[in-house]
Amino acid sequence: MKTNRAIRLRGFTLVEIMIVIAIIALLAAIAIPNLLKAVAKSQSAACINNLRQLDTAIQQFSVAAGKHVGDVINFPDDITPYIKLNKSGELPSCPGGGEYSLTSVGTVPSALCSLGSTVTPAHLQQ
Repeated sequence: MKTNRAIRLRGFTLVEIMIVIAIIALLAAIAIPNLLKAVAKSQSAACINNLRQLDTAIQQFSVAAGKHVGDVINFPDDITPYIKLNKSGELPSCPGGGEYSLTSVGTVPSALCSLGSTVTPAHLQQ
C-alpha cells in the first residue's frame, strides 16, 4: 500500500514551478535587450560596409570614366560594373531597411543611407 508521502513526491509543487518561471523570466529580461542591441549593431556595421563598397565603386567609376569633382553619378547604372552584386544580382541593400543614395563625384562621403543618424547606432561612414 502506498503512503501519502510517496504520492506527494511524484510531482512539482506550484511554488517550485513559479520559482522556475520567475528565473526564466529574469534571464529573458536580461537577454532580450542585449540581443536587440547586437542585431542593431550588426545591421549598422553591414550598412557601413555597403556604404564603403559603394564609395569605392564611385571612385573606380569616376577614374575609369574620366569624371571630375562635382559630376553627377547615375545610380545604380554607373557603378554596377564596379561593385559585387548580391545573390539575386542586385546592389547590396541596407539590412536595416534604409535606401542608399549617391552624391556627386568628390564629395565625402559619396554614398549615404536614408537612415543616417536617425537610428542607434548610426548608419554613417566615419
